Parts: sequence; C-alpha cells; structure tokens
Amino acid sequence: MSNRFFKKIVGGTNEFERTPVPEQSLKGSRSFLGMYAGEHTAGTEFVIGPLFVAHGVSAGDLVFGLLIGNLLAVLSWALITAPIATAKRMTLYYQLERIAGKNVVRWYNLVNALMFCFLAGSMIAVSATAVGIPFDLEMPTLTDWFPRTAGWVVTVLLLGAVVTLVAIQGYSQVSKFANVMSPWMILIFFSAAIVGLSQLGVGSAESLVSVAQEVIWNGVPLPGMSRFSVWHVIFFAWFCNMAMHIGMSDLTILRYARSWKAGFAVFGGVYLGHFVAWIASGILYAVFLQANSGSQEFAPGPIAYQTLGIAGAICVVIAGWTTANPTIYRAGLALQGIFPKVATWKITAVVGGITSLAACFPALVMKLLDFVALYGLLLMPMGAVIFADFYFSQKMGFRSEGALSSKSEFSLPALMSWVLTLAFCLGLNLFYGVEIFFLGLPGWFVAVAIFVALSKVKYPVSKSLAA
Repeated sequence: MSNRFFKKIVGGTNEFERTPVPEQSLKGSRSFLGMYAGEHTAGTEFVIGPLFVAHGVSAGDLVFGLLIGNLLAVLSWALITAPIATAKRMTLYYQLERIAGKNVVRWYNLVNALMFCFLAGSMIAVSATAVGIPFDLEMPTLTDWFPRTAGWVVTVLLLGAVVTLVAIQGYSQVSKFANVMSPWMILIFFSAAIVGLSQLGVGSAESLVSVAQEVIWNGVPLPGMSRFSVWHVIFFAWFCNMAMHIGMSDLTILRYARSWKAGFAVFGGVYLGHFVAWIASGILYAVFLQANSGSQEFAPGPIAYQTLGIAGAICVVIAGWTTANPTIYRAGLALQGIFPKVATWKITAVVGGITSLAACFPALVMKLLDFVALYGLLLMPMGAVIFADFYFSQKMGFRSEGALSSKSEFSLPALMSWVLTLAFCLGLNLFYGVEIFFLGLPGWFVAVAIFVALSKVKYPVSKSLAA
C-alpha cells in the first residue's frame, strides 16, 4: 500500500489544506445539520449518561444543567468559532502555523494525536463490552483501572485490529457508514428511553417525575464516586467539546459554511446527543442497576442489552466503532504533519496499535468525563491564541499572524500562552482544589491575556504601519 493507493482511495479531492475555501465549494447550513447530529450521537453517549447517574446527579440538576450547558456550547460554536472560520476559511492547522509557527504546531499535533488515540481507545473498549456478551466475558467495574481478565485484553486487541484495518483503508467509506447508521442510533436512544421508563414502572406523568427523582437521578452517588452538582453538569455539557469550539478545531469544518450562522446548526446535534441521548443512556443504567442490585459493573454493552436486547448490544458496537474509526484516522493525519515522509497507512497502523493497547485499560471508560475535560483543556489555549490574534491584533497594536509576518517557524507568544496557561490551570487544581471541569473558563481568558501581552512586545506594529 502506498501514498498513490491512498490518494486513489480518497479520490484526489482538494481539501484546501493550505488555501482558503473558494466560493464554489461553500455549503449552506443544512449541510452541517446531519454531520453534527451524527457526530454528537456516538459511542461516548453510552458512557456519559450512566456516569451522571453514578455520580449522583439529581433529576432537576441534570435537566437544567444540560439545557444551560448545551446552550452555552451552541453559542460558543456560533459566536466564537464560526465567525473566524468564515472570515479566514482556513484549516485550524494552517491558521495555527501562520500564527505560532511550524515548530510549535508539531508539538500541538503530537498532543492532539495522543488525545485522539486515548479517545478512540475508550470507544474500542465500549464496543468490546458488547462483543463480549456472547462469551460471558467478565466486565470492568466503576473502580477498575486495569484489565480484570486475559479475555478482556484479547477481545480488545482483536477488535482494535479490525478497527485499525478499516481506518488504514481510508476515511471515505467509514464516513459514509457512520452517516447511514446515525439516524438508526438516534432512534435506538429514543426507544431506550421509552422502554427503560416502562421497565421502571412509569405509566403516567406523575410517576415519570417520581421515578426520575427517586430511582434514576436520586442525587445519591454510587460507592466510590463523588457527587456532581448542577455546576458539574453545566460546565461538562458546555466544555465536553471545548477542543472543538473555543479550542477552534471546528474551524476546519465551518470554513465551508456560507455564513457564520451555520454555527447554530450544532444545536440539533448537541440537544439530540448531549440531552436526549445522555438522558436515555442514564435511564438504561438505572434499569441495569435495578436488575443487578449492588453490582459495580459498568459496561455499556450489557447495560444496553438489559433493556433493548440484541438491538441495544449491536448499537453499542456500531456506536463505539463509528467513533473510534474516524478518530484513529484523524490521529494519523495529525502525526502525518510531524512525519510527512512516512506513508499515511504506516502512521495509521502505529496509531491503531497505540489505541488498542490503551483500550485494554478500563480507566479510559470509567474516567471518560475527566479525560474529555482534560482533552479540551490541553488544546484550549491554542484556540484562545487564534481568537486573540483575529480580534485584538489591530486593536492592541501587534502584527497578526506573527510567525508568518516575521518569517519564523517559532512564535514565543503562542508557545508561552500554551505552557503558562496550562501551568496556571494546574496551579488552580493543586493549590485551590478547582476541579478539572471548571478550569477551561478562567484558563481561556488567561491564555488570551498572555498572548496579547507577549505579542505586543514580540510583534509590535511599526509607527509607519500604524500611521
């Protein structure tokens, strides 16, 4: 398999990696509705909803928190990411290269690739919990960090090999399959909520409120789990996709939009996936806990199978697979930027191996909420750098796109904004006990301030240009 073969698979299409998207390639808002609906109704939803139950979120806190948090996320996409995307019409990586320089972007790509590997690994583990049902595989529990049995390791590695082989063949067919399966998965989540509520004894609006408050989201965390408040729900719903909105990763997607208003298209996706699906999967977990009293087992496959039978188990396999596959592919592309002379399929194979090994450790699933928060936090400062460069360069008197304007491959203001912001967030966590879910907001403002201050020193606008 060679680069020529890879180009043949992807059809030789021009993705405008280093040029602005031309007018004839722009798309309307409808083009983004289906994509965001599929992207936000995925394997992670089978984990996040049950984890809210495990952390003792109350029914009122969950509904209110998801309504507010998801609204803030939509506004972040529409008012922060989309205007820059439609003004510049460049990929995240190329914009960042012009601002921060190639050397800084290489480190960014490495961190991004590793985070993609771990996210894909958690989704392979999710699918493995369903694949293991016919073999009576011992499932991980909420407190497990390491694999419990050799059977789990073998199942995960085999599944990881299959997923990697598909990813090596290219993204095109995987993307088509995911788009076809997305509507079916959404229907499964709706069905899960209806069937699950029936199994919990809901027969009227009055009993619905009672069961929701006293059985499903009763405000009591499971043993070994911390209790989440409404603030945890709000900030997690807002920042679970922090890397994509205020972290600016979706500049690459939204650069194709005719208008910045296409950013509001994410509304359907997050409220289907991060509201309906999280609530539905929480109901599934409550049914599982009721049928397995005292069990600490936490496995999306058996949880879905308990309520929906084979259809539920199949949905878990497909949801995990359709999330893991493009994620491995994206990780490979991120590393391709660091090792441009190595064939893409070889890099993807290595990424798949790392991902499969990571998937052996159940902690990736049990700590998914923390991992998703960490992923966004690590990439967030560079989104703040792009925001500050776009909006404040002229107003604050420094040259936009510092690395490009100075013909340098390294930007000290961008690097220090990244490093010092993460150091600031670590300090808040270690010395003041601020949980990881709440670090993104103050960290973003700190990153903007550092970048503006250092850019004024490093890239000042000359008096002749200012005049």
